[in-house]
Amino acid sequence: MAESNEALGPGPVRRFAENALGVLVTVLGLTAVLDLPMQFAEVSVFPQQYLGAFWGLVSCLTFITYRASKSAERSSAEATPWYDCILAGISLLLGAYIAVWYPQIADTVGLLSADRTVMGVLAIAIVLECTRRTSGWPLIIIIAVFVLYGRFGDMFTGPLATTGLGWERLINLLFLGTDSLFGAPLRIAIMVVFAFILFGQILFVTGGGDIFLKLAQATMGRYRGGPAKAAVVASALFGSISGSAVANVASTGVITIPLMKRTGYSPTFAGAVEAVASTGGAIMPPVMGAAAFVMTEFLGISYGAVVLAAIVPALTYYATLLVQIDLRAIHKGLKGLPREDLPPVGPVLKEGWVYLIPIVVLVCSIFFLDTQVAKAALYACASNVVLALLRPSARRVLLPRRLIALCADIAQSMVQITAVCAAAGFVVGLVVYTGLGVSLAQTLVDLAGNSLLLLALGTAAASIVLGMGMPATACYILVAVLMAPALVAAGVPPLLAHLFVFYFGNFSFLTPPVALAVYAAASIAGAPFLATCWQAIRLAMAGYIVPFIFLYKPGMALMGPGDKVAGAVFDSAVAVVLLAVALEGYWYRPLSWWVRFLMGVAALLMFFPGWDTRIAGLALALPILFFQYRKSLAGPRHQVQQ
Repeated sequence: MAESNEALGPGPVRRFAENALGVLVTVLGLTAVLDLPMQFAEVSVFPQQYLGAFWGLVSCLTFITYRASKSAERSSAEATPWYDCILAGISLLLGAYIAVWYPQIADTVGLLSADRTVMGVLAIAIVLECTRRTSGWPLIIIIAVFVLYGRFGDMFTGPLATTGLGWERLINLLFLGTDSLFGAPLRIAIMVVFAFILFGQILFVTGGGDIFLKLAQATMGRYRGGPAKAAVVASALFGSISGSAVANVASTGVITIPLMKRTGYSPTFAGAVEAVASTGGAIMPPVMGAAAFVMTEFLGISYGAVVLAAIVPALTYYATLLVQIDLRAIHKGLKGLPREDLPPVGPVLKEGWVYLIPIVVLVCSIFFLDTQVAKAALYACASNVVLALLRPSARRVLLPRRLIALCADIAQSMVQITAVCAAAGFVVGLVVYTGLGVSLAQTLVDLAGNSLLLLALGTAAASIVLGMGMPATACYILVAVLMAPALVAAGVPPLLAHLFVFYFGNFSFLTPPVALAVYAAASIAGAPFLATCWQAIRLAMAGYIVPFIFLYKPGMALMGPGDKVAGAVFDSAVAVVLLAVALEGYWYRPLSWWVRFLMGVAALLMFFPGWDTRIAGLALALPILFFQYRKSLAGPRHQVQQ
């Protein structure tokens, strides 16, 4: 029997509510993406009406499933406390208000009234509490700073001075302003990200996730360092779709980390490999998680342009990681897994080739048919469902009970994204209104003088700090509106500026003191957190260097004349090997510190633009590599303490 302070309990009632909300969220998401009222009844619906209804449903689900604190979570068990039921009800009412009345609101959006102010206060409180429960305090603190700046901006002097807003006007701006709560971040989350969450969930529940993991193990597992290489391949595939480094570690790391430890990698190295590979998923085309879609909205460019610019830097990142893994395996004498412990490639391909069809449909729809990315994801979902109907093992997923559970999982996957995008909308709205983005950009440019390097270093450090503890999408939104304008003002192409801050915001998942991806991987590996952190930074060093390089060498992002692009790709391929050798300290034999330093210098020379630096890098590296190879032939390979 439920306790007196529980309005929703025990388990079955709460599960019914979760399933019902899951179905409503999924149906509403499909309706919004396809704009079904216009398609079938020629009824025009404001996007904000979809956003309000979706936000209300997901916020209601948040209060049903996320407790206010750890103690409340333990005490309420499967039941929902009475105060969370009240918050869930308020969320539904506010969502219904926007969904029904927004056409009238749009005509009088600047009108101040007591009822709108009260509802605005409630909506802001709902957004902040949902964000706190799903993502912690960092974003809440940032929003509080921006709200205070919007209210008391007239007290600042110099470039940060702005017009201060009264509380009533500020609340209405955050609640109903077109650039705030129901602005671009939430619109992208619901109109685009939802479709890819649906795609990923359907792909995984029909067996695609297991096939990807088996395929990575079958193709890479038998080679030296095979489990680590399989972890890289699997995490890149999973992470590109999910876009969440921590979720990627949790889903693939429980399999890959024990396999790496079994073949001789230390727990620290195994955890670091998984964290680095999982974090890279957000920068790896073709999907790149949700942030890539936000980027297309901010820049007003096609999704294909973002993917083309990101492909070579992402491949450089993963190639450097793979080469380091291979050199570590040679150095330590590590072998692959026994063939009998691995799934055979032939049967895996025979069983799983059909799961490549939805991905082919997705890519072809976006790049060759010029389809909107959200609709392309739905086409991929449809092809996956058709394939599931043809496969007895996957057909069970389409049973009504399984479909309801699938809808519940999709809605749960949207909880954090919806919360942080709604909260990030407050920051975007205040930056737009106050002009902070422009003034902050000018301040950074003035401080850096004429030095692009100093400006890039300051922007990178600020992006890492802003990204700490933040979900990837919210992190990108913050650094895009605050940091990217400074690089654009200095003459950097907008796409490269946004990729730059996106990289460094994303790598906050690896950078101490927060480093959420490393924390998750170290927990699974049973390794010390800080030691795993430093090893992860070493493995991911290419990710910290590459963004600086494409600022100076746009050909690395496939921008510019063909000869510049070809030269940049060649330089990147050579630099990958040199950087991995320098970081791992091994080339046929252990290398002394000064040789490693010279190899690192050679790698950096290959990254920088110009024939002179390219020739200098090759002239420095090739004799060292040849000498080390010849020296290894004269005697046994000695291992050094790592």
